[in-house]
Amino acid sequence: MTISVLLVDDHPVVRSGLRAVLDGETVRVVGETGTGEEAVEFATELRPDVVLCDLRLGDGIDGIETTARLRKLDPAPAVLMLTTFDRDVEVLGAIEAGATGYLLKDSTPDEIVAGIVRAAAGGMVLSPGLSARLIEGMRSPRPRLTERETEVLQHLAAGESNREIAQNLFVSEATVKSHLVHIFTKLDVDNRARAVHVARELGLV
Repeated sequence: MTISVLLVDDHPVVRSGLRAVLDGETVRVVGETGTGEEAVEFATELRPDVVLCDLRLGDGIDGIETTARLRKLDPAPAVLMLTTFDRDVEVLGAIEAGATGYLLKDSTPDEIVAGIVRAAAGGMVLSPGLSARLIEGMRSPRPRLTERETEVLQHLAAGESNREIAQNLFVSEATVKSHLVHIFTKLDVDNRARAVHVARELGLV
């Protein structure tokens, strides 16, 4: 059985290279695009078995949001991430969004084809070295902030004072301070600069 694949990468040269090495008896590339929005449209029309998707897609939605939207389709294709980014928060984010695997772009063509075959069969696919990190990350999941805490954190990252945050969010300074206490506790930090640094590392802002 030939597996149909949709390529999603914002670099045309990368898409051309992937099409050249993947098209064959096992895999048939049925379409390609550089944006997440078009990926969802194309997947709806083409109904590929697997979507091979990059994490960063330039303007518009990223690979994680694209994955989440693709997985809501009926029928939903398997989504296999193929990217250069291997930060734990990005790997976990992709898996949480519904990706069935995460491969790095230094994988060989044979490894990518094998990953596509496994993804199409419903199996999990991970580049060597990512499995242990993924398990560890799931044991220590990233903190969950409320929508308001995230807003406060975004303003904090922009360098705003408590008074400025309060004015922009139409709340009191006391309320801002209360949110900051909760944020510091969840991020296990004791100052504003460290909170912003950790939040950025975790992809929260």
